[in-house]
Amino acid sequence: MVIGVRLRSALAAAAVVGLAAAAAAGIFIATAKATLTRNVDAAASQRAAEVVSALRGDDGPDMDDTLRPGAGDRSEVQVLTAAGTVIASSSGIAGQPALSELRPAAGQTRREQRSLGPDPFRILAVGVDTVGGRRIVVVAQSLQPVIESAEVMTETLAWGMPVLVVVVGLATFMFVGRSLRPVESMRRRVATITAQQLHSRVPVPRARDEIAALAETMNAMLDRLEAAADAQRRFVADASHELRSPLTTVQVGLDYLATQHIADAGPQLQRLRAETERLGHLVADLLLLARVDENGLAPRHDDVDLDDLTYAERDRLRARHPDLRVVAAVEPVRVRGDAGRLERALRNLGDNAARHASSQVTLTAWTDAGGAHLTVDDDGPGIAPADRLRVFERFVRLDGSRAREDGGSGLGLPISKEIVAGHGGGIRVEESEGGARFHIRLPLPTG
Repeated sequence: MVIGVRLRSALAAAAVVGLAAAAAAGIFIATAKATLTRNVDAAASQRAAEVVSALRGDDGPDMDDTLRPGAGDRSEVQVLTAAGTVIASSSGIAGQPALSELRPAAGQTRREQRSLGPDPFRILAVGVDTVGGRRIVVVAQSLQPVIESAEVMTETLAWGMPVLVVVVGLATFMFVGRSLRPVESMRRRVATITAQQLHSRVPVPRARDEIAALAETMNAMLDRLEAAADAQRRFVADASHELRSPLTTVQVGLDYLATQHIADAGPQLQRLRAETERLGHLVADLLLLARVDENGLAPRHDDVDLDDLTYAERDRLRARHPDLRVVAAVEPVRVRGDAGRLERALRNLGDNAARHASSQVTLTAWTDAGGAHLTVDDDGPGIAPADRLRVFERFVRLDGSRAREDGGSGLGLPISKEIVAGHGGGIRVEESEGGARFHIRLPLPTG
């Protein structure tokens, strides 16, 4: 599964915020507990100070009032002798033994934390000199409020942190999506740019940021590609035009030599004529591709009978390749287009099939709900699946057909593809019994 940039950014932001929030929550809870514990210690110290003040005043009624707990007070107080005997205590622990083993000297304060029953307590012990001798004031302050507060904070953060993580993830997903919207616009534009549309440019966002810089860089690259492509097309067109005149001169010269009845020159003249014809076809193909690259195909929209073109191609192949069996299975098929160019596309496929066939070439034409169909089959070695798209690239000749004598120029199939595409159709290579099948599909006339 491929995870996009938006989702990766959202997940990363959510993970970082989640980890940071968890760490912050731990620190917050620990700090809050420490603060609340200090508050408990401060309350115990204050309570102890009140008891010490009452002891030094040696006032019985004041002592009883002092030991009496106030509303909401969770502290317990004992007054001990130096030996640890309880001489006074708050009503909640009356009759119980000493709460702590701490016995600080006069003027000293000592603390500890221990459980008294089910609840933990912070215990403060203060030593004080009185008229009756040294006394120990023990104050036990409950930590239950601290525990309850910590539980409330933990529960609140446990519910709030996932909400925070989800909100951050969704916000990041939306913001990154908005930030990447110009990139998606650029991607869609680039996806439509072909060799015939190098004049197109990607939109440049108004914001002067990294994405705008990327768009400007891509446009500069497209400028360079367009300039290089224009130079290449001009070179091909100019070279093709310049070659036509010398070729015509050579052909005229060969025709003249043929009339001179030079001894033993016949085979050589025939070979030179074949090479000249081959070179002429190559120049014509280059000129056609140059026009396609520059202006695209603008075919005529006449009625074209594919069955007639198929029969004509069958007869041409039979005359040109008498050693091959050429078969045609044809239904009446009519399309709208340029008869000359469709004939050329079919001729290229026919020559390709004849070049690779072992003994037979089959031409078929029919119609169905999907459109008009025309196939050219041969019983040759076939085309590997990995090469079925590559054969339509220019100057591509597969390994089995690289010899000069039978390899062709590598332009026939690309030209057929351009012609069929210009008519709104498509061409592909399919499996055939023992060979290759080129399948042309063209749209049927409407209306």
